[in-house]
Amino acid sequence: MASRASSEAPTHGTPADIPALPKLGRTWYKRGALYWLCRARTTTFLIIMMVVVSVFSLELYDGFTSEWSPTVRLVWNWATGVASCGALVWGWVKQRREHHQALLDPPTPAQTIQAKRDHNRQAPAKAFAGRWMVLLLVPVLPAVAAYIVGWLAAWTTVREYPSEVGARRWLQEHPSGT
Repeated sequence: MASRASSEAPTHGTPADIPALPKLGRTWYKRGALYWLCRARTTTFLIIMMVVVSVFSLELYDGFTSEWSPTVRLVWNWATGVASCGALVWGWVKQRREHHQALLDPPTPAQTIQAKRDHNRQAPAKAFAGRWMVLLLVPVLPAVAAYIVGWLAAWTTVREYPSEVGARRWLQEHPSGT
């Protein structure tokens, strides 16, 4: 189902006028089968990642708490379960608010591409630093994983990404694609 923004988009003569967006290419413009295959691919990858992160965090947490007394472990497990439920909802709500804010001022295609480049440059350093943080977060790792799962689940279930809205607005302002 196409959104209102996609049905109002002007038609352009050639596909070269349509800017390519990261992970979607030019498929975002018509939102056809290829577009939905791209979205399904991203969602499938993220579901696999959410399962891996969740299993990893639970196994690490279980190994950490296995030496505790049964009473302490029971109390901590309940507290962690409640915190994880809250973190799941918090991740969902936080992403939805960020998405709403991004739709109010969506990025242009050039800003989207630059943001992707910046992210790719920073990701290895953040991943290395994050490995050491995992050891410090082990007692609350299930709640952290729940937050990530909530955020990613909300991100994958939006109707239209801010980059698409920004590209549509850019096309309306630059009908020749310049």
